[in-house]
Amino acid sequence: MKLSLAIVALALAVPTVSYAQDSIAVASTDEYPNTFSSGSANVSPFTQKSKRFNDWAISAGVGVPLVQSADLTSIKNGNGKNLFGYSAYVSIDKAITHAFGINLQYDRGETRQGWFNTKDAAPADLSQVGARTQYDAISLLGDINFSNLLRRVDNKSTYRWALHGYGGIGTIAYRAYQKDANGQRLMTEIKPFKLGSFFGQAGAGVKFKVNRRIDLETRLMYVFTGDDEFDGGGSQYSAINQREEQVSDNFFNATLGVSVKLGKHESHLMWHDPLQEIYYKLDVLANKNQDIEVCKKGDADNDGVCDDWDRQLDTPAGARVDGAGVALDTDLDGVIDLYDKCVTVPGPVENQGCPLTPTTTEPTGPVQESVSNMEGIEFDLNSDRILPSNTPILNNAVNYINSSNGTYTVIGATDTRASDEYNQKLSERRANSVKNYLIKNGVEASKLNAVGRGEKDLKYPECDPATKCPEWKNRANRRVYFEAK
Repeated sequence: MKLSLAIVALALAVPTVSYAQDSIAVASTDEYPNTFSSGSANVSPFTQKSKRFNDWAISAGVGVPLVQSADLTSIKNGNGKNLFGYSAYVSIDKAITHAFGINLQYDRGETRQGWFNTKDAAPADLSQVGARTQYDAISLLGDINFSNLLRRVDNKSTYRWALHGYGGIGTIAYRAYQKDANGQRLMTEIKPFKLGSFFGQAGAGVKFKVNRRIDLETRLMYVFTGDDEFDGGGSQYSAINQREEQVSDNFFNATLGVSVKLGKHESHLMWHDPLQEIYYKLDVLANKNQDIEVCKKGDADNDGVCDDWDRQLDTPAGARVDGAGVALDTDLDGVIDLYDKCVTVPGPVENQGCPLTPTTTEPTGPVQESVSNMEGIEFDLNSDRILPSNTPILNNAVNYINSSNGTYTVIGATDTRASDEYNQKLSERRANSVKNYLIKNGVEASKLNAVGRGEKDLKYPECDPATKCPEWKNRANRRVYFEAK
């Protein structure tokens, strides 16, 4: 019987202990519905790798059982003396949270009860009997850490003591012997895992943390056997078992044990107090003098915007800038406000941002300065869409072309970003976009031809692919202009 219970306990313990190791070979995928998250992108899936605390332990201890509620008891029964038995236990402990855990426990022991110790000689009086009960038990216990539940957040003392409460059920097997002047005999034998072998136990314990690996604990458990024959009094209706009315022989079991915490982490979950951790972090922050360094990289162009987030590091001195450090160009004509003589009216770069009035002079060769206002037609990056700021310039060009007898080539250009092939096609689309606009607004199609020159016709040639130019120069390179045929 004892051997079979030990084998069962070992069979349950082996896979549990194997899983108790902090394995790092746990598979995880990117498909993760994080049920612990309120939507924060900083919350990651919970895996064995992300564990912060150990949560497994192995415990063992020895103790003294005393039959308290029975027909034959260990506490001053008959002759007024106490009869002490012995017990031992081993358990595998799993912490579920910082305040609750589950223990799988195996107990073995012997209680002694009656008028005398069965190791001693029996008195001549047959009414004075002694008894002993050898038992083996397997139980599943819930473990509540009351210290973590009741601990005050402002308690700064070292957390080394903890009050635990235990309760659970299991199966018990036992042999009960009785001895009198006629000798010792077996009165009752109960096999494990039978209907009548189930029992319950509850109690409390105090743990002391020696170090990160070892805990000492003393417990007092009360065991409810549910069996009137556990004390060795014999059958249910024997003379001894009719002395008391209760039908369950119960006993106290006082133990002293040690727990060995398993895992690679510094602390065990049952010794972790979340409130204490929050208080500690707040205390550290309150006592820490932290100097905040602004503008670590400085402000190279002295435009008032730190280089850490300045998108234009070479802003001319005196230019007004936006929050990103880019020089302002109110009329979007490619001339920043610092150099623009007509801040609110678009105009070409050559005329310092002011529009030019066309003349009636018939152009020959390249379009002269009278039509150079076409230089103000610029485009957004990677776009051939005509901007609203370009329409006054284009309408002016419609009037000029209609008043002349010549023909014109609409030439599109780009900046140096992207590949040559892409820029060539983009410049053609820009030239055709302007051509179509002019035709739509009254210019004869026979007077216009559209050509794209890509990045081969730069207003600012220094902006080659290897050079990082300010945005206002890149914007000026993205343009459309005329040449007379």
